[in-house]
Amino acid sequence: MPKKQHFTTRAVKSAEPQLHDIRPVAAPIYLSTTYHRNADGSYNHGFLYSRAGNPNRELLEAALADLEGGRVGLAFASGQAAISAIFQALKTGDHILLPDDVYFNIVLLAEEIFSDWGLSYTLVDMTDHGAISAALRPNTRLVWLESPSNPQLKVTDITAVAQLLSGKDILLAVDNTWPTPILQRPLELGADIVMHSTTKYFGGHSDVLSGAVILKEDGSLAEKLRRIQTLVGGVPSPFDCWLVSRGIQTLPLRVRAQTETAAKLAAFLNDHPKIEAVNYPGLPQHPQYAVAQRQMPSGAGAMLSVLVKGDAEMALKIASALRLFTTATSLGGVESLVEHRRSVEGPTSTTPANLLRLSIGLEAYEDLRADWEQALE
Repeated sequence: MPKKQHFTTRAVKSAEPQLHDIRPVAAPIYLSTTYHRNADGSYNHGFLYSRAGNPNRELLEAALADLEGGRVGLAFASGQAAISAIFQALKTGDHILLPDDVYFNIVLLAEEIFSDWGLSYTLVDMTDHGAISAALRPNTRLVWLESPSNPQLKVTDITAVAQLLSGKDILLAVDNTWPTPILQRPLELGADIVMHSTTKYFGGHSDVLSGAVILKEDGSLAEKLRRIQTLVGGVPSPFDCWLVSRGIQTLPLRVRAQTETAAKLAAFLNDHPKIEAVNYPGLPQHPQYAVAQRQMPSGAGAMLSVLVKGDAEMALKIASALRLFTTATSLGGVESLVEHRRSVEGPTSTTPANLLRLSIGLEAYEDLRADWEQALE
């Protein structure tokens, strides 16, 4: 008869997993940091350590690649971590083109971190193909697009830029966070790389921080990014991956509903006497309306920005008067948000002082319209 084990041993062993043949409908969360090694030295499904791989991350990465029509998906701890990995895949002395209206932290990343690595950048109006051509250098290796851009919603013709770069040793990357693959498919339009802050629409509930890179092809770039992902270690937790995967299941329903409301609200605000202008690619007067219609045929997205008549003080006053819009950073959640971008971006911001950025949630259009009506009284 085997000797009864000590209490401390039983405490450790009693909580080890015992159920191996169950098939849950919802994916479980695999929190283990390490995995059992077989007698021959192999690992089941290749999982050995959670920084190198995790079932929740593998599931999420496969889903992201599938939805964007790519071959490789890589999940990171944030959108900025995903962008940093792409920049880290470049070489000392390489040059990057960035949009002149781009998420301000990308410029800070290039200026404050990667300039010390020998990377340089140029800000370009990506709606001007002549300006792009003029800004290209012999050492340009990456063109970065945001379409629509943040926060002025410029729309870049991705196919035209891809054709411009054809035959050159230059990668084309597109931040597809705002449209999501529900509305825009950059890889099908000629891009090599798609980036997402999956914190936003993929997660969809303002409760998870994560990012992703999706590649059109597997190969040397994919392998380098995988090594950066593992060795640098900027990976999302299993719980974060689980949250984003859960959000993906309702992504089409949320984005379509939010887009429908955004289009109605943009049209209403565009006609309001106290609004100077509305930046929304779904409005016929938008400068790149025709490109948006071709590139985003299912809708122009759930983001817009408005320029109120007045200065920064007036914009902040209106934002504070809104009752259903929460004054907060970020976007893509089920709740509607409003933000005065210039005060967030700081003294070097080129965003108009009277601009408010809106993220439209799942509230009823009639209620959001009424909220703006009372705020503009």
